[in-house]
Amino acid sequence: MSCSKIAITIDRELLGELDGLVAAAVYPSRSAAIQDAVRDRLTRVARTRLAAECAKLDPAFEQRLADEGLAAEAGEWPEY
Repeated sequence: MSCSKIAITIDRELLGELDGLVAAAVYPSRSAAIQDAVRDRLTRVARTRLAAECAKLDPAFEQRLADEGLAAEAGEWPEY
């Protein structure tokens, strides 16, 4: 994976906690810890956006759509 070097500003107390994780070998480096934290946060943001979009759906309409599709295809299903 290609990486880019960036500079960040971080609170001293937070940096101390980060360094503690590195010292305890939870992460091999500050960079690895920060990458993991950013990746985790981006995943959570994506899930939140998905949940917000799903909340906009009308369950009754979605059910009618699903039932309509099932009714149209039911005759094509093999007998078991």
